[in-house]
Amino acid sequence: MPPFIQNIKNRIRVEHVIFAILILAILLRFAFLDLKLFHHDEAIHAWFSYQLLTTGNYLYDPVYHGPFLYYITASMFAIFGDSDLVGRILPCIAGCALIPLVYWLYRLRYLTGKVAVIAALFLAIAPELVYFSRFLRNDIFVVFFSLLLVVAFLAWLDKGKWYYLALAAVAAALGMCSKENMPLILVTFGVFFLYLLWTRKITLPKKWIRDLIIAVIIFFGIIFTLYSSFWAHPEMILQAGPMAIEHWLAMHNEQRIAGPPVFYLLLFVLYELPILLLALAGVILFLVTGKKRSSEKEDESDNLEEQEQKEPKKTFSFAALFRRPEAPVFVDRKKEFIRFAVYWTLIACLTYAYIGEKVPWLSLHQLVPMIFVAAFALTFTGKYWKVLLAVSAVLLFATTCYVAYTPADIAEPIIQVQNSEDLVPLMAAIDASDRVALATDQAWPFMWYYRGDAWDKFTYYGAVKQDPSTLLSGDYDIIITHDDESYDSLDGYAKETIRLSYWIDCPGTGEDPGWIAYYFTRAGKIGSYNFDIFTRSPV
Repeated sequence: MPPFIQNIKNRIRVEHVIFAILILAILLRFAFLDLKLFHHDEAIHAWFSYQLLTTGNYLYDPVYHGPFLYYITASMFAIFGDSDLVGRILPCIAGCALIPLVYWLYRLRYLTGKVAVIAALFLAIAPELVYFSRFLRNDIFVVFFSLLLVVAFLAWLDKGKWYYLALAAVAAALGMCSKENMPLILVTFGVFFLYLLWTRKITLPKKWIRDLIIAVIIFFGIIFTLYSSFWAHPEMILQAGPMAIEHWLAMHNEQRIAGPPVFYLLLFVLYELPILLLALAGVILFLVTGKKRSSEKEDESDNLEEQEQKEPKKTFSFAALFRRPEAPVFVDRKKEFIRFAVYWTLIACLTYAYIGEKVPWLSLHQLVPMIFVAAFALTFTGKYWKVLLAVSAVLLFATTCYVAYTPADIAEPIIQVQNSEDLVPLMAAIDASDRVALATDQAWPFMWYYRGDAWDKFTYYGAVKQDPSTLLSGDYDIIITHDDESYDSLDGYAKETIRLSYWIDCPGTGEDPGWIAYYFTRAGKIGSYNFDIFTRSPV
């Protein structure tokens, strides 16, 4: 290697590499951000945020998740204007902000430099993370707040400063205000925290009671303020929790959007295969290396007397429950964090395999901890780790470019129910028209794209099929109907059928062309809701 290249290599530090990865994450998330129309759910979230901005009204409804997304999106609309691009900016920022959190873990000595770099790169280019960072939904915020909670809590244990626990409380509260799965995440974290206390692997700072009181006040203060719509609806403080539990239990039992327990495993095979394989290896390696270390420790004892020498037994007392724990035994931070990542991954995967509602964005809550386990596994590959990382990165990057930047309808399960690009020329025609009849109950995404005064050109008829004479008497430039409740023809109008929204036809993919062929060609069938568009014929 030439001396000048060796010199440059010697000067490169972990900070430089992670900063470069952060730039890559920013580029992937912000490039062509409004390339595709809003997803069905994005249009709903944006419209409710617009309503909050223009009317000042918001009331929590578990169908549409927590208030955080609506207040911050309305704030963005107030500052930068209401548009698809502006609506997606904060999700992008949340997705990018995962990278600095990895660096913070490295600085706290919970990750080696190699694991930190690998994890940061996977977080930057993982297809599902990139896709849903460019997506106005709650889940990217939840995974950001989850990781922020972990890092801030570890910083509090390490530094003993009250404001780190306060930051952890803010993260937990905003996660609770984002989506109803955050309590599951808090329980998952809480169980591992109790394990650490029980095994004396951590101790609490000297002023932990004071810090805890501050954190609890912040936690409930944020939750009560947002769920009560800044105290406009104080009754929601008591009602929001039962409403959320009742609704999501009903959704779980109904399985409105059903799928097999392996649903997310199949998504990982399609989009994150290198990460999945490495994570599986990481779990096995952690279990094996952990066993070996335990055996080695047992073999270190030379005689039975030393083995039997234990700490004196302590009698139980209630006062001891509130006493600051004793200083911990020596703890390998990096090993304990990987133990936590393995635990988090397994619990998340089992939880979402069990939950009846199967939607692609829930994969994020399993993918983030899985990435740390995958990064851990890659460090066991010796001198080949760079080659394996490069191959993994190329595969992930290629998939990301396909799912995020294809400006057309694609047969991919990641899209769920995406509004079709067929709507783009239709909306251009609507813009040039004076009167439009919407003779169907499928009003989305038009309610978002023609918000405010722009809606005045629409006449909404709803689900009841109209007599053709009623529509013809309206002198409309364009008449839009659902193709299942449409007309063979309307006098004076040309008819065209387009997609409103679309999804992958899973049965079609399973049988023709088959999963193996689909994996490499992505030539799956598309199912769709269709519109019949009747456009006035030129005279």
